[in-house]
Amino acid sequence: MDAVDIAPKIFTFEELANATRNFLGDCLLGEGGSGKVYKGHLGEQVVAIKQFHPNDKKKFLVEMLMLGLLHHPNIVHLIGYCDDGDHHRLLVYKYMPLGSLKDYLHDPSPGKKQLDWETRMKIALEAAKGLEFLHDKAQPSVIHRKINCSNILLDEGCQAKLSDFSLAKLGPIGGKHNVHVKFEGTIGYSAPEYVRTGELSVKSDIYSFGVVLLEICTGKRAIGTSTDGEECNLVEWASKLIKDEKFSEMADPSLQGHYPAKGLQQALIVAQMCVHEQPTKRPAIAEVVAVLTRIASGKYDSESLAIQNST
Repeated sequence: MDAVDIAPKIFTFEELANATRNFLGDCLLGEGGSGKVYKGHLGEQVVAIKQFHPNDKKKFLVEMLMLGLLHHPNIVHLIGYCDDGDHHRLLVYKYMPLGSLKDYLHDPSPGKKQLDWETRMKIALEAAKGLEFLHDKAQPSVIHRKINCSNILLDEGCQAKLSDFSLAKLGPIGGKHNVHVKFEGTIGYSAPEYVRTGELSVKSDIYSFGVVLLEICTGKRAIGTSTDGEECNLVEWASKLIKDEKFSEMADPSLQGHYPAKGLQQALIVAQMCVHEQPTKRPAIAEVVAVLTRIASGKYDSESLAIQNST
């Protein structure tokens, strides 16, 4: 695909208002920290239209510029945008008919099909490949900052695509390993060093991905509520059970036992490596992709966990 084909198109506010029937409530797909997302129709094409809050010009510009440059099968496709004054900043994406990973793991609608083990590992691998593109292929590297279940979208074939680049940050240059920013993450998914000090690196994304992988395996939320009503942190809960090798107790009950015990064990161990307290002890995303590739293909030999700690 050449640059002409993928260059974002400029839309007028009137075009996008008409596409959503004047942003009718029935067209609302969801609402996030930076705005509302609507389903719309531009001729025969079904699209998702994100309307940013008036005071979020920076987030709009960051996402528009990032997605205008980043093109990968596992990153959501930006069709175009509208920048028509403070109240009319919108981005237009290809519509993802299956919604988000969160819709399946945590907020399933009645009758929604449960994700089987094979599909879960496929989604995990594809999300990791999208992250690998950001960390290793983009120059300079890109730190997503908002990796979570809500921001992993699924198309017709359950192909995973990373979305919401409104907080994305260019990675450090000049031999540095991190940058310092104001914390604007999601509690439960954000790396501890980022929460505490604003220290941000590609390893911050690795931590967030590890939390998502734990959710995929266990069906539990990053921050949930225990049976006695107390807040439950998934990373803390999982760490204890993984240490005691109680892997089968961690499997999502909705899998109904239909999963390879060795595959579950290895996926959980990879997730545990990703959420290590120390950033330098977390694996690089290329190593995670290599291991998940083997797990997704049903290969569970000892070599598949040969992850080396990297700085």
